[in-house]
Amino acid sequence: MSTPGVNSQMLHSNGRVVGGTEHNWCRAVVGGTGIAVLAVLSSVNPDMHMPRLKNALHKLQNSHPILRSRLHYNPSANTYSFVTTPSPFIQIKHFNHSTTCQILQGTQNISPLHLILEHELNQNAWTSTSFSTKTDVVFASVYALPGASRWVVVLRLHAAACDRTTAVSLLRELLALMAIEDEGEKEITMNEGEISLAIEDLLPKGVAKKTLWARGVDMLTYSVNSLRLTNLKFKDAKSPRSTQVVRLLFNADDTHKILSGCKARGIKLCGALAAAGLIAAHSSKSRSDHQQKKYGVVTLTDCRSILEPPLSGHHFGFYHSAILNTHTIKGGEKLWELAKKMYTAFTSYKSCNRHLSDMADLNFLMCRAMENPGLTPSSSLRTCLISVFEDTVVDESNDQHKQVGVEDYMGCASAHGIAPSIAVFDTIRDGALDCICVYPWPLHSREQMQELVDNMKCILVDAGNNVVDHENQIS
Repeated sequence: MSTPGVNSQMLHSNGRVVGGTEHNWCRAVVGGTGIAVLAVLSSVNPDMHMPRLKNALHKLQNSHPILRSRLHYNPSANTYSFVTTPSPFIQIKHFNHSTTCQILQGTQNISPLHLILEHELNQNAWTSTSFSTKTDVVFASVYALPGASRWVVVLRLHAAACDRTTAVSLLRELLALMAIEDEGEKEITMNEGEISLAIEDLLPKGVAKKTLWARGVDMLTYSVNSLRLTNLKFKDAKSPRSTQVVRLLFNADDTHKILSGCKARGIKLCGALAAAGLIAAHSSKSRSDHQQKKYGVVTLTDCRSILEPPLSGHHFGFYHSAILNTHTIKGGEKLWELAKKMYTAFTSYKSCNRHLSDMADLNFLMCRAMENPGLTPSSSLRTCLISVFEDTVVDESNDQHKQVGVEDYMGCASAHGIAPSIAVFDTIRDGALDCICVYPWPLHSREQMQELVDNMKCILVDAGNNVVDHENQIS
């Protein structure tokens, strides 16, 4: 999505101006959406391996120029630029047991890793009051947990420099570097040299072109449809907001059944997750309300493989695009039927390159909403009910995890500015599905969102069991 007057190929002596999508993230992060956080729970004392951790981070900065860049803001021109420093500079912030206790106090039945993740999601170095003429895009912290020999290592990044693919590669490369005994033994493929261009400058020729009439019609359609979308009930639309998280976990057996159901219907997991979200949200409405409702679903897809030239997952930055679909729910829908319908609608849009041709339109509308919150219901800045990723991250424990003492990890991005009501970050880890569900608080309460994801889980597990029962009947 291009922002008028923004062209990332305009270079500084050691960097470039941000592209249109990146510019939108610079605007969104100021309001609280797009603070990406990776939090790793480790049983190995980082103090013992601090030189290795710091060295690994510096090697990542050397190999991925965007990580050793700073965002420069020009207030007179209202523009942002990545300016790359010649050498790595990241410093690791330490939190001792006492300080960590203060962060964790007052909340029960939530793990320390979960609470530290939420804490970091709401540490905004890029607000309008704190944004100086130059600001880092990555910060590192280590938290010592009270009463146990465990620590949480956290990386917090600006979304303009980090989409989900970047976050996944970053974590894997960091763990690999830390696990190497002899640092010369292993090379990791990275994009050395200059920062890669923005997504808009790498699109295949002609795919994003529209006539002025077509662009106007599409933007009007998106605008009108957004006013008709149904939202979850807002608990408190006036108080200042922050990001909270609910974790949705499945065991390996249930995960296998759900994935089997997806495979049998030729769909991806994103279709089932989104369908479960819509069914659960609709069932949460008043029992006396039997009217059909229209809901918005955003599916995020990684564009690296279709760019010119194609990029790998080791090219750090933001290279996702979004497809917005609307679906009418009457009540009583079956999970697999709705999931198939929703996934088909998404793939139909994608096959027509709507994720590329509508990029500028959605970016423009996102900017207008940020500038005029009153255009959204209750000034909530909600763009849709739920967002999902087209492809699920698949991860397996390995010797590197053991060497570094990894016990658990969580990763997601903040969403209390402009965003959906619930953003789902899904990972299949050692065969079990783990979903980090992000939402704005107190616009939605923790109890409300916990009930929603519990309903989603029941819907998905029941649907998975029905797949097995149906297969048994056939056999």
